[in-house]
Amino acid sequence: MADGLTRRGAIKTAAGAAAVVWSGAGMGQVRGEAETQRKRRRVLRFAHMTDVHVKPEKGAGEGMAAALRHAQGLDDPPELIFNGGDAIMDALGATRERTQLQWDLWNSVLKSECSLPIEHCIGNHDIWGWYKKKSGTVGDEPMWGKAWALEAYGLAKPYRAFDRAGWRFIVLDSVQLREGGGAYTAMLDDEQFDWLAEVLEDTGPGVPVVVISHIPIVSVVPAFFKDYFKDHKTQVPGALLHTDMHRIKDLFYKHKNIRLCLSGHIHLVDRVEYLGVTYICGGAVSGAWWGGDWHECEAGYGVVDLYDDGGFGYEYVPYGWAARE
Repeated sequence: MADGLTRRGAIKTAAGAAAVVWSGAGMGQVRGEAETQRKRRRVLRFAHMTDVHVKPEKGAGEGMAAALRHAQGLDDPPELIFNGGDAIMDALGATRERTQLQWDLWNSVLKSECSLPIEHCIGNHDIWGWYKKKSGTVGDEPMWGKAWALEAYGLAKPYRAFDRAGWRFIVLDSVQLREGGGAYTAMLDDEQFDWLAEVLEDTGPGVPVVVISHIPIVSVVPAFFKDYFKDHKTQVPGALLHTDMHRIKDLFYKHKNIRLCLSGHIHLVDRVEYLGVTYICGGAVSGAWWGGDWHECEAGYGVVDLYDDGGFGYEYVPYGWAARE
Protein backbone atom coordinates (compact mmCIF):
# COMPACT_ATOMS: atom_id res chain seq x y z
CA MET A 1 0.00 0.00 0.00
CA ALA A 2 1.03 3.65 -0.35
CA ASP A 3 3.06 5.64 2.21
CA GLY A 4 5.02 2.64 3.37
CA LEU A 5 2.09 0.91 5.04
CA THR A 6 1.33 -2.78 4.75
CA ARG A 7 -1.95 -4.52 5.46
CA ARG A 8 -1.32 -7.63 7.58
CA GLY A 9 -4.90 -8.75 7.33
CA ALA A 10 -8.34 -7.25 7.59
CA ILE A 11 -9.71 -9.80 10.00
CA LYS A 12 -8.01 -11.61 12.86
CA THR A 13 -9.47 -13.68 15.65
CA ALA A 14 -8.66 -12.29 19.10
CA ALA A 15 -10.20 -13.52 22.35
CA GLY A 16 -12.99 -15.15 20.37
CA ALA A 17 -14.00 -12.03 18.42
CA ALA A 18 -13.07 -10.50 15.08
CA ALA A 19 -10.46 -7.76 15.29
CA VAL A 20 -9.22 -5.36 12.61
CA VAL A 21 -5.42 -5.32 12.46
CA TRP A 22 -3.26 -2.71 10.75
CA SER A 23 0.49 -2.23 10.73
CA GLY A 24 2.58 0.77 9.74
CA ALA A 25 6.21 0.58 8.66
CA GLY A 26 8.75 3.04 9.96
CA MET A 27 8.91 6.68 8.86
CA GLY A 28 7.44 6.29 5.41
CA GLN A 29 9.82 3.59 4.14
CA VAL A 30 8.49 0.69 2.13
CA ARG A 31 9.68 -2.58 3.65
CA GLY A 32 8.81 -6.23 3.61
CA GLU A 33 7.04 -7.35 6.74
CA ALA A 34 9.68 -9.94 7.64
CA GLU A 35 12.51 -7.43 7.22
CA THR A 36 10.66 -4.85 9.31
CA GLN A 37 10.05 -7.34 12.11
CA ARG A 38 13.75 -8.32 12.21
CA LYS A 39 15.04 -4.77 12.47
CA ARG A 40 12.55 -3.00 14.72
CA ARG A 41 11.82 -3.37 18.41
CA ARG A 42 8.53 -2.64 20.12
CA VAL A 43 8.94 0.05 22.76
CA LEU A 44 5.37 0.48 24.00
CA ARG A 45 1.98 -1.20 23.81
CA PHE A 46 -1.07 0.75 24.97
CA ALA A 47 -4.84 0.36 24.87
CA HIS A 48 -6.89 3.17 23.36
CA MET A 49 -10.23 2.95 25.19
CA THR A 50 -12.53 5.70 24.04
CA ASP A 51 -16.21 6.60 24.49
CA VAL A 52 -16.92 4.50 27.56
CA HIS A 53 -20.01 6.61 28.36
CA VAL A 54 -20.42 4.97 31.75
CA LYS A 55 -23.77 5.42 33.48
CA PRO A 56 -25.81 3.57 36.11
CA GLU A 57 -28.21 2.10 33.55
CA LYS A 58 -27.90 -0.86 31.13
CA GLY A 59 -25.04 -2.46 33.04
CA ALA A 60 -22.61 0.16 31.75
CA GLY A 61 -20.45 -0.06 34.87
CA GLU A 62 -20.14 -3.83 34.41
CA GLY A 63 -19.36 -3.28 30.72
CA MET A 64 -16.60 -0.82 31.53
CA ALA A 65 -15.17 -3.30 34.05
CA ALA A 66 -15.37 -6.10 31.47
CA ALA A 67 -13.46 -4.03 28.90
CA LEU A 68 -10.72 -3.19 31.41
CA ARG A 69 -10.39 -6.81 32.49
CA HIS A 70 -10.32 -7.94 28.86
CA ALA A 71 -7.53 -5.53 27.91
CA GLN A 72 -5.42 -6.32 30.96
CA GLY A 73 -6.00 -10.04 30.47
CA LEU A 74 -4.67 -10.23 26.91
CA ASP A 75 -1.87 -12.73 26.35
CA ASP A 76 0.26 -9.72 25.43
CA PRO A 77 -1.27 -6.99 27.62
CA PRO A 78 -0.78 -3.22 27.26
CA GLU A 79 1.49 -1.23 29.55
CA LEU A 80 -0.70 1.87 29.50
CA ILE A 81 -4.34 2.80 28.93
CA PHE A 82 -5.38 5.92 27.05
CA ASN A 83 -8.88 7.17 27.76
CA GLY A 84 -9.92 8.89 24.54
CA GLY A 85 -12.72 10.94 26.10
CA ASP A 86 -16.43 10.72 26.84
CA ALA A 87 -15.73 8.69 29.95
CA ILE A 88 -19.23 9.36 31.26
CA MET A 89 -22.54 9.20 29.44
CA ASP A 90 -23.16 12.92 29.47
CA ALA A 91 -22.50 16.03 31.50
CA LEU A 92 -23.34 18.61 28.84
CA GLY A 93 -27.03 18.54 29.71
CA ALA A 94 -26.92 16.84 33.12
CA THR A 95 -27.65 18.26 36.53
CA ARG A 96 -24.92 18.50 39.15
CA GLU A 97 -26.32 15.43 40.92
CA ARG A 98 -26.45 13.33 37.75
CA THR A 99 -22.96 14.40 36.74
CA GLN A 100 -21.59 13.51 40.17
CA LEU A 101 -23.25 10.10 39.99
CA GLN A 102 -21.57 9.33 36.68
CA TRP A 103 -18.10 10.47 37.77
CA ASP A 104 -18.43 8.49 41.00
CA LEU A 105 -19.19 5.36 38.97
CA TRP A 106 -16.26 6.01 36.63
CA ASN A 107 -13.85 6.43 39.56
CA SER A 108 -15.22 3.39 41.36
CA VAL A 109 -14.74 1.08 38.38
CA LEU A 110 -11.26 2.43 37.66
CA LYS A 111 -10.21 1.94 41.27
CA SER A 112 -11.41 -1.65 41.39
CA GLU A 113 -10.55 -2.81 37.86
CA CYS A 114 -7.58 -0.84 36.48
CA SER A 115 -4.05 -1.69 37.57
CA LEU A 116 -2.33 0.18 34.73
CA PRO A 117 -1.34 3.84 34.45
CA ILE A 118 -3.96 5.82 32.53
CA GLU A 119 -3.78 9.00 30.46
CA HIS A 120 -6.82 11.08 29.57
CA CYS A 121 -8.22 13.15 26.71
CA ILE A 122 -11.31 15.30 27.29
CA GLY A 123 -14.44 14.49 25.28
CA ASN A 124 -17.48 16.63 24.64
CA HIS A 125 -19.72 14.64 26.99
CA ASP A 126 -17.22 15.10 29.83
CA ILE A 127 -17.95 18.85 29.86
CA TRP A 128 -20.51 19.99 32.41
CA GLY A 129 -23.37 22.35 31.78
CA TRP A 130 -22.79 23.80 28.33
CA TYR A 131 -26.43 22.92 27.62
CA LYS A 132 -27.63 25.32 30.29
CA LYS A 133 -31.36 24.73 30.04
CA LYS A 134 -31.08 20.95 30.37
CA SER A 135 -28.38 21.04 33.04
CA GLY A 136 -30.01 23.78 35.10
CA THR A 137 -26.76 25.76 35.17
CA VAL A 138 -26.08 29.44 34.60
CA GLY A 139 -22.38 29.19 33.74
CA ASP A 140 -20.75 30.62 36.86
CA GLU A 141 -20.72 27.41 38.87
CA PRO A 142 -17.19 26.54 40.13
CA MET A 143 -17.08 23.21 38.25
CA TRP A 144 -18.87 24.42 35.12
CA GLY A 145 -17.50 23.64 31.70
CA LYS A 146 -14.24 21.68 31.53
CA ALA A 147 -13.26 22.29 35.16
CA TRP A 148 -15.02 19.16 36.44
CA ALA A 149 -13.44 16.91 33.84
CA LEU A 150 -9.99 18.37 34.50
CA GLU A 151 -10.37 17.63 38.18
CA ALA A 152 -11.71 14.12 37.52
CA TYR A 153 -8.78 13.38 35.19
CA GLY A 154 -6.16 15.09 37.37
CA LEU A 155 -5.16 17.49 34.60
CA ALA A 156 -3.96 21.08 34.85
CA LYS A 157 -4.93 21.91 31.26
CA PRO A 158 -7.14 20.23 28.65
CA TYR A 159 -4.21 19.81 26.23
CA ARG A 160 -0.63 18.77 26.84
CA ALA A 161 2.41 16.91 25.48
CA PHE A 162 4.61 14.29 27.07
CA ASP A 163 7.31 11.84 26.07
CA ARG A 164 7.32 8.09 26.59
CA ALA A 165 9.42 5.27 25.15
CA GLY A 166 11.10 7.55 22.63
CA TRP A 167 7.80 8.85 21.23
CA ARG A 168 6.12 12.20 21.79
CA PHE A 169 2.43 12.17 22.68
CA ILE A 170 0.39 15.28 21.94
CA VAL A 171 -3.06 15.36 23.53
CA LEU A 172 -5.44 17.89 22.01
CA ASP A 173 -8.64 19.48 23.26
CA SER A 174 -11.01 19.14 20.28
CA VAL A 175 -14.10 20.63 21.87
CA GLN A 176 -14.78 24.36 21.88
CA LEU A 177 -17.92 26.23 22.90
CA ARG A 178 -19.51 27.90 19.91
CA GLU A 179 -19.86 31.65 19.94
CA GLY A 180 -23.12 32.50 21.66
CA GLY A 181 -23.03 29.24 23.65
CA GLY A 182 -25.45 26.35 23.63
CA ALA A 183 -23.43 24.08 21.34
CA TYR A 184 -19.90 22.93 20.65
CA THR A 185 -17.71 22.67 17.60
CA ALA A 186 -14.56 20.68 16.87
CA MET A 187 -11.50 22.88 16.51
CA LEU A 188 -8.43 24.24 18.23
CA ASP A 189 -8.64 27.80 19.46
CA ASP A 190 -5.80 30.10 18.41
CA GLU A 191 -3.93 29.73 21.69
CA GLN A 192 -3.96 25.93 21.45
CA PHE A 193 -3.03 25.96 17.77
CA ASP A 194 -0.03 28.22 18.46
CA TRP A 195 0.98 25.90 21.30
CA LEU A 196 0.72 22.88 18.98
CA ALA A 197 2.88 24.59 16.37
CA GLU A 198 5.49 25.38 19.01
CA VAL A 199 5.52 21.83 20.39
CA LEU A 200 5.98 20.36 16.91
CA GLU A 201 8.74 22.85 16.14
CA ASP A 202 10.53 21.91 19.36
CA THR A 203 10.21 18.17 18.69
CA GLY A 204 13.28 16.71 17.06
CA PRO A 205 12.67 15.46 13.51
CA GLY A 206 13.77 11.96 14.54
CA VAL A 207 11.18 11.73 17.34
CA PRO A 208 7.96 10.04 16.13
CA VAL A 209 4.71 11.67 17.22
CA VAL A 210 1.29 10.34 18.21
CA VAL A 211 -1.57 12.86 18.33
CA ILE A 212 -4.63 12.05 20.44
CA SER A 213 -7.89 13.96 19.98
CA HIS A 214 -11.41 13.07 20.98
CA ILE A 215 -13.07 14.30 17.79
CA PRO A 216 -11.39 13.16 14.56
CA ILE A 217 -9.27 15.61 12.63
CA VAL A 218 -9.83 13.49 9.52
CA SER A 219 -12.29 10.60 9.18
CA VAL A 220 -14.37 9.02 6.45
CA VAL A 221 -17.12 7.40 8.52
CA PRO A 222 -19.32 10.51 9.07
CA ALA A 223 -19.96 10.49 5.32
CA PHE A 224 -21.90 7.24 5.77
CA PHE A 225 -24.54 8.79 8.03
CA LYS A 226 -27.58 9.18 5.79
CA ASP A 227 -28.92 12.18 7.71
CA TYR A 228 -26.05 14.26 6.36
CA PHE A 229 -26.67 13.41 2.71
CA LYS A 230 -29.15 15.85 1.19
CA ASP A 231 -29.62 17.35 -2.26
CA HIS A 232 -26.77 15.26 -3.68
CA LYS A 233 -24.35 16.66 -1.08
CA THR A 234 -22.76 15.24 2.05
CA GLN A 235 -22.57 17.92 4.70
CA VAL A 236 -20.78 16.81 7.86
CA PRO A 237 -21.49 18.93 10.96
CA GLY A 238 -18.65 20.67 12.74
CA ALA A 239 -19.45 18.65 15.83
CA LEU A 240 -18.25 15.46 14.09
CA LEU A 241 -15.01 16.55 12.39
CA HIS A 242 -12.48 19.27 13.06
CA THR A 243 -13.60 22.39 11.24
CA ASP A 244 -9.96 23.56 11.20
CA MET A 245 -8.66 20.38 9.55
CA HIS A 246 -7.18 22.41 6.70
CA ARG A 247 -4.81 24.46 8.82
CA ILE A 248 -3.95 21.44 10.97
CA LYS A 249 -3.14 19.53 7.76
CA ASP A 250 -0.90 22.37 6.60
CA LEU A 251 0.89 22.37 9.96
CA PHE A 252 1.32 18.59 9.98
CA TYR A 253 2.71 18.67 6.44
CA LYS A 254 5.71 20.63 7.74
CA HIS A 255 6.55 17.89 10.25
CA LYS A 256 7.22 14.50 8.67
CA ASN A 257 7.58 12.73 12.02
CA ILE A 258 3.84 12.79 12.81
CA ARG A 259 2.97 9.14 12.41
CA LEU A 260 -0.43 8.52 13.94
CA CYS A 261 -3.53 10.47 14.96
CA LEU A 262 -6.02 8.60 17.17
CA SER A 263 -9.56 9.72 17.89
CA GLY A 264 -12.95 8.47 19.00
CA HIS A 265 -16.33 10.27 19.13
CA ILE A 266 -17.93 8.58 16.10
CA HIS A 267 -18.14 5.08 17.70
CA LEU A 268 -16.94 3.54 14.43
CA VAL A 269 -13.56 2.35 13.18
CA ASP A 270 -11.80 3.69 10.12
CA ARG A 271 -8.33 4.47 8.86
CA VAL A 272 -7.36 7.34 6.58
CA GLU A 273 -3.84 7.89 5.26
CA TYR A 274 -3.13 11.37 3.97
CA LEU A 275 0.15 13.14 3.29
CA GLY A 276 2.12 10.65 5.35
CA VAL A 277 -0.10 10.77 8.42
CA THR A 278 -2.37 7.89 9.46
CA TYR A 279 -5.67 8.86 11.09
CA ILE A 280 -7.52 6.12 12.98
CA CYS A 281 -10.98 6.53 14.48
CA GLY A 282 -11.06 4.02 17.32
CA GLY A 283 -14.62 2.76 17.80
CA ALA A 284 -16.16 2.81 21.28
CA VAL A 285 -16.08 0.74 24.45
CA SER A 286 -19.81 1.46 24.76
CA GLY A 287 -20.69 0.51 21.18
CA ALA A 288 -24.06 2.15 20.55
CA TRP A 289 -24.04 3.85 23.98
CA TRP A 290 -24.53 0.45 25.65
CA GLY A 291 -27.30 -0.46 23.22
CA GLY A 292 -25.40 -3.05 21.18
CA ASP A 293 -23.43 -2.58 17.96
CA TRP A 294 -23.33 0.87 16.38
CA HIS A 295 -23.97 0.36 12.69
CA GLU A 296 -21.50 -2.42 11.83
CA CYS A 297 -19.10 -1.78 14.71
CA GLU A 298 -18.93 -3.91 17.85
CA ALA A 299 -18.09 -2.48 21.25
CA GLY A 300 -14.33 -2.61 21.63
CA TYR A 301 -11.03 -0.82 22.09
CA GLY A 302 -7.79 -0.35 20.22
CA VAL A 303 -4.42 -1.89 20.98
CA VAL A 304 -1.50 0.16 19.67
CA ASP A 305 2.10 -1.00 19.33
CA LEU A 306 4.83 1.62 18.93
CA TYR A 307 8.27 0.67 17.58
CA ASP A 308 11.72 2.17 17.86
CA ASP A 309 11.86 2.88 14.12
CA GLY A 310 8.75 5.09 14.21
CA GLY A 311 6.47 2.32 13.02
CA PHE A 312 3.23 1.31 14.67
CA GLY A 313 0.63 -1.42 14.71
CA TYR A 314 -3.08 -1.06 15.46
CA GLU A 315 -5.69 -3.67 16.34
CA TYR A 316 -9.34 -3.03 17.16
CA VAL A 317 -10.44 -5.64 19.68
CA PRO A 318 -14.13 -6.34 20.43
CA TYR A 319 -14.49 -7.71 23.94
CA GLY A 320 -17.75 -9.62 23.55
CA TRP A 321 -20.14 -7.35 25.44
CA ALA A 322 -23.85 -8.06 24.96
CA ALA A 323 -26.36 -5.25 25.40
CA ARG A 324 -28.60 -5.33 28.46
CA GLU A 325 -32.00 -3.84 29.11
